[in-house]
Amino acid sequence: MDNIIRCSWASSDPLYIKYHDEEWGKAVYDDKTLFEFLILEGAQAGLSWITILRRRENYRKAFAGFDVKKVAVFDDQDVERLMKDDGIIRNRLKVNGAITNARLFLSIQQEFGSFSNYLWRFMPQKKPILHQINQMSDVPARTEISDQISKDMKKRGFKFFGTTICYAFMQATGMVNDHLLTCCARS
Repeated sequence: MDNIIRCSWASSDPLYIKYHDEEWGKAVYDDKTLFEFLILEGAQAGLSWITILRRRENYRKAFAGFDVKKVAVFDDQDVERLMKDDGIIRNRLKVNGAITNARLFLSIQQEFGSFSNYLWRFMPQKKPILHQINQMSDVPARTEISDQISKDMKKRGFKFFGTTICYAFMQATGMVNDHLLTCCARS
């Protein structure tokens, strides 16, 4: 065990530590990465993040390398293939939701030029919010901004993207930085 100070949720699991240190809270503007987290956060609904993180590579294979154009044209045969894939969460609503979300993701890209443009317009000055987190109990489960994004995305038809999932997505993609003030990964 090293003596590096991390957020308490980044346990001794090497996968969690790597994710915490290298990804969580880092601003993402790349549509492919944003789509990946949209799929993963939707799959995570009701489950722990480590459950999904451990299956991330399986999701990458199952969902065409997170190629949104390929996922958007998945059909009933693809749904049945995914329902037999024990490397992912085999929940029909989540699988269908991921495909629906891919189609809607493309329509947002068309409307705004990129999904990134759409998302970041909700942020003050289109920049990440650095919260002053002294202890993990200070981290909110949702915010007014996650409420706004979630409401807009639900209105557009997105599935599995309520305000709590939206806030987790915002943390994962660095729209908010909720690392402890003393954390080694705080930037």
